[in-house]
Amino acid sequence: MESTLQQIASLVGELPPITLEQMKSIRLMNRTDTKFVTSLPNLAALLALAKGSYYAQEIDGKRISPYTTVYWDTPEDHAMFRRHHCKHMPRTKVRVRTYVDSAQSFLEIKKKNNHGKTSKKRVSVPSAEAVMSNHAGEDFLTERTGYTFDDIIPTLGNRFSRITLVNFAKTERLTIDFNLSFHNYETLADTAMDNIVIIELKRDGRQPSPILSILRTLRIKPSGFSKYCIGSAMTNDLLPQNRFKPRLRKMERIAAGRH
Repeated sequence: MESTLQQIASLVGELPPITLEQMKSIRLMNRTDTKFVTSLPNLAALLALAKGSYYAQEIDGKRISPYTTVYWDTPEDHAMFRRHHCKHMPRTKVRVRTYVDSAQSFLEIKKKNNHGKTSKKRVSVPSAEAVMSNHAGEDFLTERTGYTFDDIIPTLGNRFSRITLVNFAKTERLTIDFNLSFHNYETLADTAMDNIVIIELKRDGRQPSPILSILRTLRIKPSGFSKYCIGSAMTNDLLPQNRFKPRLRKMERIAAGRH
């Protein structure tokens, strides 16, 4: 796996860079979001095929950025997890995402409405630890969800590496996450998803997409994936898992190279 990771770093380094400032000009007015799950070897193949059509986001000379996330949920019934498991909408996620290289953290409220449209609002906080210990950002939380931090607890943490690509026409953006690991704050269980890659494509649905033809060539099909729900199911046996079992079996096949 180490040689594949080195190959991925080399391939993404061959793509022309795009800065955060340049990324601000991208406005996806008729945006559609689609997720895909694949393996590290397939990611290397995708990056090779993307050459000549995509920029790679670069921050302080880096094309691969580490992230951490902490998720909150209700302590007794895990209401946010269960609504997702039962496919109920509207539904909400509460998390703090930290950009490790810059040490910037944001309390984020992610919602999906009854029409399946996702929105995300966020506010800067000192750190995930400041939210856990001092309830930083609580006014924002209450305004957006009705919860206080006395109502919810930290349940799951994750770490991952991210590559962000933008097509030359600036009509789509891809986030590519790998090196994913989880820590459950309730059970204290840890697990990792070696060889798993999660791709999220955000695109203007009216425009042609170079990456879709690449994904078809590599036989990478759309697949829903929630880091919070999958990580929680993998690290807490007390949570309902029936609806996630097909996805968990797929993860096992990919991790074993049998996809």
